[in-house]
Amino acid sequence: QVQLVESGGGLVQPGGSLRLSCAASGSIFITYVMGWYRQRPGKQRELVASILPSSISNYADSAKGRFTISRDNAKNTVSLQMNSLRPEDTAVYYCKALHLLGRAEYWGQGTQVTVSS
Repeated sequence: QVQLVESGGGLVQPGGSLRLSCAASGSIFITYVMGWYRQRPGKQRELVASILPSSISNYADSAKGRFTISRDNAKNTVSLQMNSLRPEDTAVYYCKALHLLGRAEYWGQGTQVTVSS
């Protein structure tokens, strides 16, 4: 079992920045691929970025050049630095842990990000 707790969401103006954090507990963190997903109003949940235990990362096209995912395997945390935010980035952001062997996946409860003037 893995428990995931997100933090860092909020209201920000267009062009602003936010940093989301996800704290994991309950299992061996380095055996999981970590990811950030989002669900925009009226849309399906979509991948924003993911990161392997080795810190190799992958981004959705919408996130490239603006968002940076990182992880600290010693502290069992994964973060998403979001810069140059746009109104279309407004969504509930979720942290996900996927076991490397695909045996299990876990989701956090989500954190709201609202980009508006």
